[in-house]
Amino acid sequence: MPHALPLSLYIHWPFCLSKCPYCDFNSHVRDEIPQARFAAALRQELLYEATRLKADAPRQLVSIFFGGGTPSLMAPETVHHLIEDARSLFPSVNDLEITLEANPTSVEVDKFKAFAQAGVNRLSLGIQSLQDADLTTLGRQHSAAQAIEALELGRSIFPRLSFDLIYARPEQTLSAWQSELRHALSLAADHLSLYQLTIEPGTQFEARHRQGLLHLPADDLAAQLYTTTRNEAARFGLQDYEISNYAIPGSESRHNLTYWHYDDYLGIGPGAHSRLTFAGNLYATRRHRAPEPWAERVEAHGHGTKGSEHLSADMKAHEALLMGLRLREGIQADHFQRRTGKDLLTCLDPTILTACLEEGYLEHNHTTLRATDEGRLRLEALLAQLVL
Repeated sequence: MPHALPLSLYIHWPFCLSKCPYCDFNSHVRDEIPQARFAAALRQELLYEATRLKADAPRQLVSIFFGGGTPSLMAPETVHHLIEDARSLFPSVNDLEITLEANPTSVEVDKFKAFAQAGVNRLSLGIQSLQDADLTTLGRQHSAAQAIEALELGRSIFPRLSFDLIYARPEQTLSAWQSELRHALSLAADHLSLYQLTIEPGTQFEARHRQGLLHLPADDLAAQLYTTTRNEAARFGLQDYEISNYAIPGSESRHNLTYWHYDDYLGIGPGAHSRLTFAGNLYATRRHRAPEPWAERVEAHGHGTKGSEHLSADMKAHEALLMGLRLREGIQADHFQRRTGKDLLTCLDPTILTACLEEGYLEHNHTTLRATDEGRLRLEALLAQLVL
Protein backbone atom coordinates (compact mmCIF):
# COMPACT_ATOMS: atom_id res chain seq x y z
CA MET A 1 0.00 0.00 0.00
CA PRO A 2 2.49 2.68 -1.19
CA HIS A 3 0.17 5.69 -0.86
CA ALA A 4 -1.34 4.87 2.55
CA LEU A 5 -0.66 7.26 5.42
CA PRO A 6 0.79 5.54 8.51
CA LEU A 7 -1.55 5.67 11.49
CA SER A 8 -1.22 4.82 15.18
CA LEU A 9 -4.28 4.08 17.29
CA TYR A 10 -4.59 5.02 20.97
CA ILE A 11 -7.46 3.55 23.02
CA HIS A 12 -8.14 5.15 26.42
CA TRP A 13 -9.66 3.16 29.28
CA PRO A 14 -10.36 5.76 31.99
CA PHE A 15 -10.90 3.61 35.08
CA CYS A 16 -8.47 2.81 37.92
CA LEU A 17 -8.67 0.94 41.22
CA SER A 18 -7.53 4.13 42.98
CA LYS A 19 -6.17 7.58 42.08
CA CYS A 20 -2.42 7.90 42.62
CA PRO A 21 -1.49 11.15 44.39
CA TYR A 22 1.01 12.22 41.70
CA CYS A 23 -1.22 11.43 38.70
CA ASP A 24 -2.86 14.08 36.51
CA PHE A 25 -3.97 11.65 33.79
CA ASN A 26 -7.63 11.34 32.87
CA SER A 27 -8.37 8.50 35.29
CA HIS A 28 -11.44 7.82 37.40
CA VAL A 29 -12.41 5.47 40.22
CA ARG A 30 -15.82 3.77 40.16
CA ASP A 31 -17.35 1.34 42.65
CA GLU A 32 -18.36 -0.77 39.67
CA ILE A 33 -16.90 -0.37 36.19
CA PRO A 34 -19.58 -0.44 33.44
CA GLN A 35 -17.62 -2.81 31.23
CA ALA A 36 -20.25 -3.55 28.58
CA ARG A 37 -21.28 0.06 28.07
CA PHE A 38 -17.74 1.37 27.61
CA ALA A 39 -16.67 -1.56 25.43
CA ALA A 40 -19.58 -0.83 23.10
CA ALA A 41 -18.85 2.91 23.09
CA LEU A 42 -15.18 2.40 22.24
CA ARG A 43 -16.07 0.09 19.36
CA GLN A 44 -18.66 2.56 18.11
CA GLU A 45 -16.28 5.51 18.21
CA LEU A 46 -13.57 3.50 16.44
CA LEU A 47 -16.00 2.59 13.65
CA TYR A 48 -17.11 6.22 13.31
CA GLU A 49 -13.55 7.52 13.01
CA ALA A 50 -12.42 4.76 10.66
CA THR A 51 -15.31 5.55 8.32
CA ARG A 52 -14.41 9.24 8.40
CA LEU A 53 -10.73 8.56 7.71
CA LYS A 54 -11.45 6.18 4.84
CA ALA A 55 -13.41 8.92 3.10
CA ASP A 56 -10.25 11.06 3.04
CA ALA A 57 -7.27 8.81 2.23
CA PRO A 58 -6.13 5.21 2.82
CA ARG A 59 -4.35 4.58 6.12
CA GLN A 60 -2.10 1.78 7.29
CA LEU A 61 -2.13 0.88 10.97
CA VAL A 62 1.35 0.62 12.51
CA SER A 63 0.53 0.38 16.24
CA ILE A 64 -2.26 0.07 18.80
CA PHE A 65 -1.80 1.29 22.37
CA PHE A 66 -4.24 0.61 25.21
CA GLY A 67 -3.60 3.31 27.81
CA GLY A 68 -5.35 4.84 30.76
CA GLY A 69 -6.39 4.83 33.42
CA THR A 70 -5.71 1.15 33.86
CA PRO A 71 -6.55 -0.77 30.67
CA SER A 72 -5.68 -4.10 32.29
CA LEU A 73 -8.96 -3.66 34.19
CA MET A 74 -10.72 -4.16 30.84
CA ALA A 75 -12.32 -7.49 30.09
CA PRO A 76 -9.93 -9.42 27.79
CA GLU A 77 -12.77 -9.98 25.32
CA THR A 78 -13.09 -6.18 24.97
CA VAL A 79 -9.41 -5.96 24.09
CA HIS A 80 -9.87 -8.80 21.60
CA HIS A 81 -12.88 -7.14 19.93
CA LEU A 82 -11.13 -3.77 19.63
CA ILE A 83 -8.02 -5.34 18.09
CA GLU A 84 -10.13 -7.31 15.63
CA ASP A 85 -12.14 -4.20 14.79
CA ALA A 86 -9.00 -2.16 14.17
CA ARG A 87 -7.50 -4.85 11.95
CA SER A 88 -10.69 -5.15 9.92
CA LEU A 89 -11.17 -1.39 9.57
CA PHE A 90 -7.57 -0.58 8.59
CA PRO A 91 -4.91 -2.48 6.66
CA SER A 92 -2.03 -3.03 9.08
CA VAL A 93 1.69 -3.74 8.89
CA ASN A 94 2.70 -7.36 9.31
CA ASP A 95 4.45 -6.75 12.64
CA LEU A 96 1.73 -4.59 14.17
CA GLU A 97 2.81 -3.46 17.65
CA ILE A 98 -0.03 -3.86 20.18
CA THR A 99 0.75 -2.52 23.66
CA LEU A 100 -1.36 -2.73 26.80
CA GLU A 101 -0.60 -0.93 30.07
CA ALA A 102 -1.02 -2.98 33.24
CA ASN A 103 -0.31 -2.83 36.95
CA PRO A 104 1.17 -5.71 38.98
CA THR A 105 -1.92 -6.31 41.14
CA SER A 106 -3.18 -9.87 41.32
CA VAL A 107 -6.50 -9.03 39.61
CA GLU A 108 -4.60 -7.81 36.55
CA VAL A 109 -1.78 -10.36 36.47
CA ASP A 110 -4.36 -13.14 36.31
CA LYS A 111 -5.44 -11.76 32.92
CA PHE A 112 -2.00 -11.69 31.24
CA LYS A 113 -2.48 -14.91 29.26
CA ALA A 114 -5.93 -13.81 28.12
CA PHE A 115 -4.57 -10.45 26.92
CA ALA A 116 -1.84 -12.23 24.95
CA GLN A 117 -4.45 -14.52 23.40
CA ALA A 118 -6.48 -11.41 22.51
CA GLY A 119 -3.56 -10.16 20.41
CA VAL A 120 -1.48 -8.00 22.75
CA ASN A 121 2.21 -8.50 21.97
CA ARG A 122 3.79 -5.82 24.15
CA LEU A 123 3.10 -5.32 27.87
CA SER A 124 3.86 -2.07 29.70
CA LEU A 125 3.91 -2.54 33.48
CA GLY A 126 3.38 0.41 35.83
CA ILE A 127 5.74 -0.64 38.61
CA GLN A 128 7.03 2.84 39.64
CA SER A 129 9.26 1.58 42.48
CA LEU A 130 10.87 -1.56 43.87
CA GLN A 131 10.73 -0.18 47.42
CA ASP A 132 7.63 -0.98 49.48
CA ALA A 133 7.77 2.24 51.49
CA ASP A 134 7.93 4.35 48.34
CA LEU A 135 5.13 2.36 46.72
CA THR A 136 2.97 3.35 49.69
CA THR A 137 3.99 7.01 49.31
CA LEU A 138 3.13 6.85 45.61
CA GLY A 139 -0.28 5.37 46.38
CA ARG A 140 0.34 2.15 44.49
CA GLN A 141 -1.79 -0.95 45.12
CA HIS A 142 1.01 -3.53 44.77
CA SER A 143 4.13 -4.55 46.65
CA ALA A 144 7.68 -4.84 45.35
CA ALA A 145 7.37 -8.64 45.49
CA GLN A 146 4.20 -8.51 43.38
CA ALA A 147 5.99 -6.27 40.89
CA ILE A 148 8.83 -8.74 40.45
CA GLU A 149 6.42 -11.66 40.10
CA ALA A 150 4.45 -9.74 37.46
CA LEU A 151 7.65 -8.93 35.58
CA GLU A 152 8.73 -12.56 35.51
CA LEU A 153 5.31 -13.73 34.38
CA GLY A 154 5.06 -10.97 31.76
CA ARG A 155 8.42 -11.91 30.29
CA SER A 156 7.29 -15.51 29.93
CA ILE A 157 4.07 -14.58 28.10
CA PHE A 158 4.68 -11.50 25.94
CA PRO A 159 7.28 -11.14 23.16
CA ARG A 160 8.05 -7.59 24.32
CA LEU A 161 7.85 -6.03 27.76
CA SER A 162 8.46 -2.60 29.24
CA PHE A 163 8.02 -1.23 32.72
CA ASP A 164 7.93 2.20 34.36
CA LEU A 165 9.85 3.53 37.34
CA ILE A 166 9.69 6.96 38.95
CA TYR A 167 12.81 8.59 40.42
CA ALA A 168 13.57 11.87 42.21
CA ARG A 169 11.03 10.71 44.78
CA PRO A 170 10.66 12.42 48.18
CA GLU A 171 13.80 12.00 50.29
CA GLN A 172 15.45 9.77 47.66
CA THR A 173 19.25 9.60 47.70
CA LEU A 174 21.57 9.02 44.77
CA SER A 175 22.99 5.78 46.19
CA ALA A 176 19.53 4.38 46.95
CA TRP A 177 18.31 5.09 43.42
CA GLN A 178 21.46 3.63 41.88
CA SER A 179 20.97 0.39 43.82
CA GLU A 180 17.26 0.19 42.97
CA LEU A 181 17.88 0.98 39.32
CA ARG A 182 20.54 -1.71 38.99
CA HIS A 183 18.08 -4.21 40.43
CA ALA A 184 15.43 -3.05 37.96
CA LEU A 185 17.81 -3.23 35.02
CA SER A 186 18.73 -6.80 35.95
CA LEU A 187 15.02 -7.64 35.59
CA ALA A 188 14.43 -5.61 32.43
CA ALA A 189 13.57 -7.07 29.05
CA ASP A 190 13.96 -4.71 26.10
CA HIS A 191 12.49 -1.40 27.29
CA LEU A 192 12.26 0.81 30.37
CA SER A 193 10.49 4.11 30.99
CA LEU A 194 12.25 6.04 33.76
CA TYR A 195 10.40 9.21 34.73
CA GLN A 196 11.50 12.00 37.01
CA LEU A 197 8.74 12.80 39.50
CA THR A 198 7.17 16.17 38.79
CA ILE A 199 4.50 18.05 40.71
CA GLU A 200 1.44 18.34 38.50
CA PRO A 201 -1.35 20.89 39.09
CA GLY A 202 -4.50 19.55 40.71
CA THR A 203 -2.90 16.43 42.19
CA GLN A 204 -2.68 15.44 45.84
CA PHE A 205 1.09 15.82 45.64
CA GLU A 206 0.67 19.39 44.42
CA ALA A 207 -1.45 20.27 47.47
CA ARG A 208 1.01 18.61 49.85
CA HIS A 209 3.96 20.28 48.15
CA ARG A 210 2.28 23.69 48.41
CA GLN A 211 1.69 23.10 52.12
CA GLY A 212 5.34 22.19 52.68
CA LEU A 213 4.49 18.57 53.47
CA LEU A 214 6.27 17.07 50.46
CA HIS A 215 9.90 17.72 49.55
CA LEU A 216 11.52 16.64 46.29
CA PRO A 217 15.27 16.43 45.67
CA ALA A 218 17.00 19.74 44.94
CA ASP A 219 17.73 20.60 41.31
CA ASP A 220 21.40 19.60 41.47
CA LEU A 221 20.54 16.20 42.95
CA ALA A 222 17.74 15.73 40.39
CA ALA A 223 20.30 16.37 37.63
CA GLN A 224 22.63 13.77 39.18
CA LEU A 225 19.79 11.29 39.37
CA TYR A 226 19.04 11.83 35.68
CA THR A 227 22.68 11.39 34.65
CA THR A 228 23.03 8.28 36.81
CA THR A 229 19.87 6.86 35.25
CA ARG A 230 21.26 7.31 31.74
CA ASN A 231 24.68 5.90 32.62
CA GLU A 232 23.36 2.84 34.47
CA ALA A 233 20.94 2.00 31.67
CA ALA A 234 23.77 2.20 29.16
CA ARG A 235 25.76 -0.32 31.20
CA PHE A 236 22.93 -2.79 30.63
CA GLY A 237 22.71 -2.04 26.90
CA LEU A 238 19.66 0.26 27.00
CA GLN A 239 20.01 3.60 25.22
CA ASP A 240 18.02 6.70 26.11
CA TYR A 241 16.38 7.13 22.72
CA GLU A 242 14.03 9.67 24.33
CA ILE A 243 14.52 11.68 27.52
CA SER A 244 12.57 9.27 29.72
CA ASN A 245 12.63 6.09 27.60
CA TYR A 246 15.38 3.51 27.29
CA ALA A 247 15.56 0.55 24.95
CA ILE A 248 17.82 -2.04 23.44
CA PRO A 249 18.35 -0.74 19.88
CA GLY A 250 15.46 -1.96 17.74
CA SER A 251 13.07 -2.30 20.70
CA GLU A 252 11.90 1.31 20.91
CA SER A 253 8.17 1.91 21.40
CA ARG A 254 6.93 2.36 17.85
CA HIS A 255 3.69 3.85 19.09
CA ASN A 256 5.34 6.55 21.15
CA LEU A 257 7.74 7.30 18.31
CA THR A 258 4.64 8.31 16.34
CA TYR A 259 4.10 11.14 18.83
CA TRP A 260 7.73 12.22 18.93
CA HIS A 261 8.07 12.09 15.14
CA TYR A 262 4.86 14.12 14.90
CA ASP A 263 3.06 11.64 12.67
CA ASP A 264 -0.68 10.95 12.52
CA TYR A 265 -2.44 9.22 15.39
CA LEU A 266 -6.07 8.55 16.26
CA GLY A 267 -7.16 8.62 19.89
CA ILE A 268 -10.50 7.19 21.01
CA GLY A 269 -12.06 7.07 24.45
CA PRO A 270 -12.64 9.71 27.16
CA GLY A 271 -10.14 12.56 26.99
CA ALA A 272 -8.19 11.07 24.08
CA HIS A 273 -6.41 13.41 21.64
CA SER A 274 -5.69 12.97 17.92
CA ARG A 275 -3.49 14.56 15.29
CA LEU A 276 -4.99 13.63 11.93
CA THR A 277 -4.41 14.79 8.37
CA PHE A 278 -7.45 15.55 6.19
CA ALA A 279 -7.08 16.90 2.65
CA GLY A 280 -3.49 17.86 3.40
CA ASN A 281 -4.38 19.77 6.58
CA LEU A 282 -3.53 18.66 10.12
CA TYR A 283 -6.25 18.76 12.78
CA ALA A 284 -6.03 18.46 16.57
CA THR A 285 -9.05 16.66 18.02
CA ARG A 286 -9.96 16.01 21.65
CA ARG A 287 -12.69 13.96 23.32
CA HIS A 288 -14.82 14.77 26.34
CA ARG A 289 -12.83 13.88 29.46
CA ALA A 290 -15.58 12.72 31.80
CA PRO A 291 -16.35 9.04 31.11
CA GLU A 292 -20.14 9.03 31.37
CA PRO A 293 -20.77 12.22 29.33
CA TRP A 294 -18.34 10.88 26.71
CA ALA A 295 -20.29 7.59 26.52
CA GLU A 296 -23.60 9.48 26.25
CA ARG A 297 -22.28 11.47 23.28
CA VAL A 298 -20.96 8.35 21.56
CA GLU A 299 -24.31 6.62 22.01
CA ALA A 300 -26.11 9.66 20.60
CA HIS A 301 -23.74 10.75 17.83
CA GLY A 302 -21.25 7.94 17.22
CA HIS A 303 -18.35 9.89 18.75
CA GLY A 304 -17.46 11.86 21.86
CA THR A 305 -15.52 14.67 20.21
CA LYS A 306 -15.36 17.90 22.20
CA GLY A 307 -13.44 19.99 19.69
CA SER A 308 -11.38 19.90 16.51
CA GLU A 309 -8.91 22.59 15.46
CA HIS A 310 -7.14 23.16 12.18
CA LEU A 311 -3.48 23.65 13.08
CA SER A 312 -1.64 26.51 11.41
CA ALA A 313 1.92 26.09 10.16
CA ASP A 314 3.21 27.94 13.23
CA MET A 315 1.24 25.71 15.59
CA LYS A 316 2.46 22.56 13.87
CA ALA A 317 6.04 23.75 13.99
CA HIS A 318 5.77 24.56 17.69
CA GLU A 319 4.39 21.11 18.53
CA ALA A 320 6.86 19.27 16.30
CA LEU A 321 9.80 21.03 17.96
CA LEU A 322 8.59 20.34 21.49
CA MET A 323 8.16 16.66 20.67
CA GLY A 324 11.09 16.00 18.35
CA LEU A 325 13.89 17.49 20.42
CA ARG A 326 13.10 14.98 23.16
CA LEU A 327 14.55 12.28 20.89
CA ARG A 328 18.24 11.43 20.88
CA GLU A 329 18.07 11.30 17.07
CA GLY A 330 16.59 14.80 17.02
CA ILE A 331 14.52 16.31 14.22
CA GLN A 332 15.04 15.58 10.54
CA ALA A 333 14.75 18.87 8.66
CA ASP A 334 13.09 17.36 5.58
CA HIS A 335 10.43 15.55 7.64
CA PHE A 336 9.81 18.72 9.63
CA GLN A 337 9.29 20.65 6.38
CA ARG A 338 6.82 18.07 5.05
CA ARG A 339 4.80 17.95 8.26
CA THR A 340 4.70 21.68 9.07
CA GLY A 341 5.34 23.47 5.76
CA LYS A 342 8.08 25.50 7.44
CA ASP A 343 11.86 25.56 7.37
CA LEU A 344 13.22 24.24 10.66
CA LEU A 345 15.63 27.07 11.45
CA THR A 346 13.08 29.81 10.80
CA CYS A 347 11.09 28.50 13.78
CA LEU A 348 13.92 29.09 16.26
CA ASP A 349 15.22 32.22 17.94
CA PRO A 350 18.50 32.82 16.05
CA THR A 351 20.31 34.34 19.04
CA ILE A 352 19.32 31.53 21.40
CA LEU A 353 20.11 28.94 18.73
CA THR A 354 23.61 30.33 18.26
CA ALA A 355 24.20 30.34 21.99
CA CYS A 356 22.95 26.76 22.34
CA LEU A 357 25.24 25.59 19.54
CA GLU A 358 28.23 27.40 21.03
CA GLU A 359 27.55 26.01 24.51
CA GLY A 360 27.22 22.48 23.15
CA TYR A 361 23.56 22.09 24.07
CA LEU A 362 22.45 21.55 20.46
CA GLU A 363 24.00 20.11 17.32
CA HIS A 364 22.99 21.03 13.76
CA ASN A 365 24.40 19.49 10.59
CA HIS A 366 22.01 20.93 7.94
CA THR A 367 19.88 17.77 7.89
CA THR A 368 19.28 17.23 11.62
CA LEU A 369 18.83 19.31 14.76
CA ARG A 370 19.35 17.44 18.01
CA ALA A 371 19.96 18.12 21.68
CA THR A 372 23.21 16.83 23.16
CA ASP A 373 23.35 15.02 26.50
CA GLU A 374 24.02 18.36 28.21
CA GLY A 375 21.18 19.95 26.29
CA ARG A 376 18.72 17.18 27.16
CA LEU A 377 19.57 17.70 30.83
CA ARG A 378 18.11 21.23 30.61
CA LEU A 379 15.80 20.80 27.63
CA GLU A 380 12.66 22.24 29.21
CA ALA A 381 14.39 25.55 29.95
CA LEU A 382 16.01 25.61 26.51
CA LEU A 383 12.74 25.03 24.66
CA ALA A 384 11.05 27.89 26.51
CA GLN A 385 13.63 30.29 25.09
CA LEU A 386 14.46 28.63 21.78
CA VAL A 387 11.11 27.93 20.12
CA LEU A 388 9.42 30.96 18.59
